[in-house]
Amino acid sequence: MQQNLQEDDIIYVTDLTRITRSTQDLFELIDNIRDKKASLKSLKDTWLDLSEDNPYSQFLITVMAGVNQLERDLIRMRQREGIELAKKEGKFKGRLKKYHKNHAGMNYAVKLYKEGNMTVNQICEITNVSRASLYRKLSEVNN
Repeated sequence: MQQNLQEDDIIYVTDLTRITRSTQDLFELIDNIRDKKASLKSLKDTWLDLSEDNPYSQFLITVMAGVNQLERDLIRMRQREGIELAKKEGKFKGRLKKYHKNHAGMNYAVKLYKEGNMTVNQICEITNVSRASLYRKLSEVNN
């Protein structure tokens, strides 16, 4: 989208927090938009208006970007704390493994590989097991 941006174009966003992941990314985006003499308007944050060089708007962008970054960091921190607590209580075990030790497709793929009559691509196609997963399982079996 930024490559196609032309002078006097206006980019409308629903919320300033949805267009970038970090404060630094937001400032880089705003600088790119200003360099192309375009503007950015937010439907939720009506105070945001880059159509003119307004020092109040720049100040508010800085403050709001900092607040949004703080909010994201707090959410991540609470999430990590919650996961640690759940692990201690035995409630959090992480992502479930797709190929457990009794997975029929994986076991059949290993069997076909050991027979040596088919290529890895053929085995993966028949058993619907990815190449990386098959090689990972084979290295586990061999060790």
